[in-house]
Amino acid sequence: MNQVRQVAVECVGRAVMFGWLAIGCVMVGFSFAPVSSFRSGAVLALVMSLILLWRAITAASRNPRHSEVWLYLDEANRPAEADARFVFTTIMREVYGHYAQVTLWVAVGLFAASALLQLAGLTPYSPPTVG
Repeated sequence: MNQVRQVAVECVGRAVMFGWLAIGCVMVGFSFAPVSSFRSGAVLALVMSLILLWRAITAASRNPRHSEVWLYLDEANRPAEADARFVFTTIMREVYGHYAQVTLWVAVGLFAASALLQLAGLTPYSPPTVG
């Protein structure tokens, strides 16, 4: 079961890392306006946290054999057919929930940084009006 958990942490962690890469690119795109940069990062982090939470809640409805974790496990480390769904549901719910919680805390930190920068006198980006 530890092998399944380790592979699940690696697979979900890699997906979360790619999500953070995309969020970082958006934040760099707004680097000319730090308040907007941190605020957009926070909003996107909240979206990622909600997606991870949804994946945790719906983990029981997924077939373990169709998961990336199953592909990375050796035949010897795969749980027995009778236990596979319960083991995978438990582990994936736990792993997705952990990453959702960490992502939520990072989003709170990004919102706090945005608020502090705005209190310091920086203004968020607002597109120019035409006309």
